[in-house]
Parts: sequence; C-alpha cells; structure tokens
Amino acid sequence: MTNFAASFSPSPLHADNEYPRPQLVRNSWRELDGSWGFAHDDGREGILAHWEASALPFDRSIRIPFPPESQASGIGDNGFHPVVWYRREVTEADVRLAGYDIQGDQMLLHFGAVDYRADVWLDGAYLGSHEGGHTPFSFDISVHVARATGSMTLVVRAEDDPKDLAQPRGKQDWELEPHGIWYKRTTGIWQPVWLEAVPKTRVSYLAWSADVPSGSVTLSLELNERPAEPVTVAVALHMDGVSLANVTFSQQDPRATFVIMLPHQTNGQAYEKLLWSPENPRLVTASITVAAPDERPDIVSSYFGIRSVGWSDGHFMLNDRPYYVRAVLEQGYWPDSHLAAPSPDALRAEVQLIKDLGFNAARIHEKVEDPRFLYWADKLGLMIWGESASAFEFSPTAIERSSREWIESIRRDVSHPSIVVWVPLNESWGVQHISHKPEQLAYARSLYHLTKALDPTRLVISNDGWEHADSDIWTVHDYGVTHDEVAANYTDRGVVAEMLNGTGPLGRTIRLLDEPDAGQPVIVSEFGGVSFVTDYEGLAWGYTTASSADEFASLVSELFAALQESPVLAGFCYTQLTDTLQETNGLTDANRVPKLPLEAIRGIVTGRGVDVAGHRRPKTPVEEPQGVAELLS
Repeated sequence: MTNFAASFSPSPLHADNEYPRPQLVRNSWRELDGSWGFAHDDGREGILAHWEASALPFDRSIRIPFPPESQASGIGDNGFHPVVWYRREVTEADVRLAGYDIQGDQMLLHFGAVDYRADVWLDGAYLGSHEGGHTPFSFDISVHVARATGSMTLVVRAEDDPKDLAQPRGKQDWELEPHGIWYKRTTGIWQPVWLEAVPKTRVSYLAWSADVPSGSVTLSLELNERPAEPVTVAVALHMDGVSLANVTFSQQDPRATFVIMLPHQTNGQAYEKLLWSPENPRLVTASITVAAPDERPDIVSSYFGIRSVGWSDGHFMLNDRPYYVRAVLEQGYWPDSHLAAPSPDALRAEVQLIKDLGFNAARIHEKVEDPRFLYWADKLGLMIWGESASAFEFSPTAIERSSREWIESIRRDVSHPSIVVWVPLNESWGVQHISHKPEQLAYARSLYHLTKALDPTRLVISNDGWEHADSDIWTVHDYGVTHDEVAANYTDRGVVAEMLNGTGPLGRTIRLLDEPDAGQPVIVSEFGGVSFVTDYEGLAWGYTTASSADEFASLVSELFAALQESPVLAGFCYTQLTDTLQETNGLTDANRVPKLPLEAIRGIVTGRGVDVAGHRRPKTPVEEPQGVAELLS
C-alpha cells in the first residue's frame, strides 16, 4: 500500500464515519468486510458445477471491499477474469453483534455495490441476483438465520465481462492494460457488505425534498410491506439541538408522502439563516419512528439540507441567488484500491482536500460515488454534480442497463443536498453519432426528461461537453493550452452565443436542437489537464505538459485566469483533482499530495490576485458559521 492508503486505517466505529448508508441509519448492524475466500472462474462454469457439493476451491484470500485488481485486496491481478467467486462464513457472533434478537427481529444482508452482476447464496439457498455495478441491493435472510445451528456459508458469484461495452463501465478499460484516459478495472465487490437487524415492519426507503418558498419539507416513506393495520409514524427534526418540528402521522399503505411545515422558515427576514450552502453547510437531523401494533418499533436516523438550485439569466442559482461555480473533476480513483476508497476516513479527507484547494464543487466523473463521500460533501459543504457511468455502445441492451442503473442511482442519492446537478451522459459516450442518428438524440432527450421526472428539483445536463439536447446548463469542454486561446472563446455574450449556435473549441457542435437559447448558464465543465509528473513512472499523459513546478504554476494560473476574466461564464470545472495512473494531469499526485503549495493552488482557483475587472461572477463570501440557537434568537 502507498503511504496515503496506509495512513487511513479504519477508525473506531461511529455512524458519522463508517455506516454504509448515511441517510437511513440504524444502530443494529455488523460489517462483513475483511478476509473472504476468493477464486477466479475463467471458464465461467467450473465452480458453479461443483459448488453445491461443497467442493468450492477457494484457495485464495481477498480483503473486502477492495476489488481483486487492486493491491489493497491482496490479489492484485489485473488480467481478464470475467467471473469471480467469494465465500465467507457468517458466524453466530456476526449475527449477535448485528443486534439480532430471534424473538422479534429479522435480518437483512446488504451489498453497497458489486460490479457488474451478482448472484448470492446462503447455506446453499439461492437468495437472488442484482445487475448494475454502482447501486446497492439487499436480501431478507431472516428464515435462514432463524433455522441456522451454527455458521452460515455466504457465497457470491460476480460477473464483469471486460469486453461487454453495453455495461455501464465509466472509465474502466476494455483493453488489458490502461491506455489514454482509461483506467484499471474494478470487478466484483467494491463497497461494504453488512448485516442489519430490523423489526418485522420497518422503513425500507426514505427521501427528503425541501421547498424553500413554502418553508416545508416533504418526506417520502416506504415500508417493507403493506401493514396489516395502520402504523404510527413519528418524525422529529432538529438542527444543532434546536427543535424545528415534531409531527405524527398514520400510514396504512406501503408508500406515503408527508409534508412537514418548518415554522422557523416562515420568518421572511430570517429564513436564509438555516439554508444549506458550501459556506454554511447546515443540516437538519431527523429521527423517524415507525410503530406497528404489538411489534418492536423501527427507529431510524436521517438528515437533509434546506436549499434550492436553479438557473436564471445566465446564472447558476443557489438559494435564489447567483452563485459562481468553482468545480474540479473528481475521478474517485485510488492507486491501491481503484474505485473503492482505501477507508471511510479517506472519503472525508478527499472532500476536505477539494475544499482546501479553493473549490466549492466537484464533478464526480463516470462513477456513482460511495454514499459516505456524499455524506461528507453534505456535512462539510461541497456541491456535487452526480454523473452516470457510461456504456460505450448504443443498443437496446445498453439503453436498458444504463437507464435502470441511472434510475437506481437517483433513487439512492436524491436526498443529498450537496448534489445540485445530474449528468446522465458525457461527451456523447454511448451515443457517438448523436448528431446524425435521431434514435441516439431521442435517447439523450429521454434521459433528460426521465431525470427531471424522477427529480424536478435539480438541474440536468443532457450530454456534458458538447452535442447538447435539452439541458439546464450549456457546458463546454475546452482544452486550449494558452491563456489567450482559451480567453478568446468567452470574451462577451456575442462570442459565446456564436459558439453555442455552432462548434465548440474541440470541433464539436454544442447544441443539437433548433431552439433559441433560453438564457441557461454557460460553464466550461472541463479545461486544463496540464500534466506535471512528480511520482509516476511510465508513459504519462495530459493535454499539455509542464516540466517544472514553476512552469506548472504558470500554465495552470493562465488557464484559470482565462475563464475567471470572462464576463459571461457562470463557472468552471478543472481537469482534474488527482493524477490517475498514466493520466498525470492532477493538481495533486495520485497520493493526494498537492503539486504546488496548497495556498498557491487555492489562490489560483479562487482568483485571488488575478485581474478580473468586469467579471460578472457574483460574490460568494465565506461566512463564519453561527450556532442555530443564536440564529433563531
């Protein structure tokens, strides 16, 4: 392991840090990460043919939740292995430590993410399957736990065909060795596996949606089954120990929606004080109790933020105010653990690093990020662009797979206040001929409208970078290598309008629909990509290259200034946060060590000391957070 990975050993257990599902938290759970049996199955049937006879040849050990391609897993094999198998004994101690009580509890088995397709057995009984490499799934194993007389054998088969381009794969390479901008693969289990003891009648899903103008929040609550009799739902909302609401409802259907008024938000002169923003990431904590007659109640913890996003007159709007976006492209890739973070603490450190470098937003690139990363973005104050992992072919299979996983991703993450933008497509990946093929354009438009139907509260970019269909932001990718080359594209509204109605800096049409520009904000959502090698041995790659720290500082400063000087742009997103394998164009190296002094990068990112005369970006001053009791007094 690198020094970076080794420095993040797991910390003591607490919900803030390690709980795998931070917006629906229970106290009774047990992580199953650690050492599992492991085997490759390159013939795809070799183990399957024998495993019921208990002749599973699990002759290797893997450290979960790290993928077998990674060094952190203890396997470190980057070859083509389309099928892998896992085995773990679930002991009586595991069940007991999960808080299970045979008299009144049930037991769930959760998987955070398995790439790409999973089949699961427990003590020889087939539990089921799941398809989609970035989204969670669960099984009710209560019957098996109740009749077990000792340890239970958990077996997982994961299939991830490296050459199946209809799979949503993001930046995982289809070639044996990483090339260009593509990275080593992540196969199988790469997010936590865990047990959870739950009551018979329980919350299976919840989502929050705050409405700033009405001073209310809507809670969507789903139960695991239709209750035999109506259940009582009690909701208590607090912020920093101050009570905001206590309400009780009756629910008799599996799914219900409750509107909760927030009296503190009715004061028109003080409502902004409780709003979430990167400068003041205030969160409302929630306790929800579901009580069914003659059953142990289900008590869960959750949280949400009160904020709004939108666009108006060329501005990105946060809480009804223009807000200038300073974003960085975040690949979410670690040298020793690939798509999996080396530890929960590393996720917090990543969010804090992005903020310390001067950014107020991150564009998660070609990956659905770990929910614990989003928790820290919520808590520390970092806006997020949530993006799908792309498939690379256009076919009915690719459409079905991508749409299903995108729906599951939005459903999982819809309550995070940090997420302000959804990005279902990037640079026409998977719709390579969108400008010529009406069916590909129709698919892009359908994804935009599907996303708006699932979540009308956020902005949606139909196809980031170029060849936009319907879109709430016009985003442009510009890898010009000098200040003047980049700045010339954004000098005034006329120049930008000509680009929007024609071709962009990389020779691609920006907008495909023959409709007038409605005044959406324009953001350069990829630029920079300056390669400066500090700790990588091999063929390095970038859009332009610096040979020294001074040259790197000069090139990066000029490119940032070129966009900061624009009187038209609503923000930018720099490529990229960290070096990732051969893609050595990060502001830090792969171990998250900044290539320049942190304060120097922060000054470049925030435009401190840069002449921005005439720049129209709104001021977003950093306020000192105040206690809620003080704010409400």
